[in-house]
Amino acid sequence: MTLSVPRTRAAAALRMKQIALDNQSHMIARIQEAEDTIQEQHLVIEALVEENASLLQKIQGLQEDNGAPAPFDDEWEEKPEEDPEDEGLEEIPIGEGEIVDE
Repeated sequence: MTLSVPRTRAAAALRMKQIALDNQSHMIARIQEAEDTIQEQHLVIEALVEENASLLQKIQGLQEDNGAPAPFDDEWEEKPEEDPEDEGLEEIPIGEGEIVDE
C-alpha cells in the first residue's frame, strides 16, 4: 500500500492539472468567441455609420433641390438661452411709469 499512496497522489495531481488545462482551454474558446462577436458588431456599426452619412447627404441634396434650409448645416448656431428671471419683463424708459401722487 505504500506505493499506491504516492501513485494516487500523483494521479490526483495530474487529474487536477488536466482539469485546470481544460478550464483554460474553455476560457480561451469563450474569449475568442467574444472577440469574434465584438469584431462582427464593429463591422455592423461601421456599415450603419456609412449608411447614416449617405442618408444625410441624400436628405441635404433633397433639401437643396427644394430650396429648404438644411438642418444639418455645420454652421448652425444655438440661440443663447434667455435668463428666466428676465422673462416677461420689459424695459421702461426713465421718466415714464412713475407713480404720480394725486
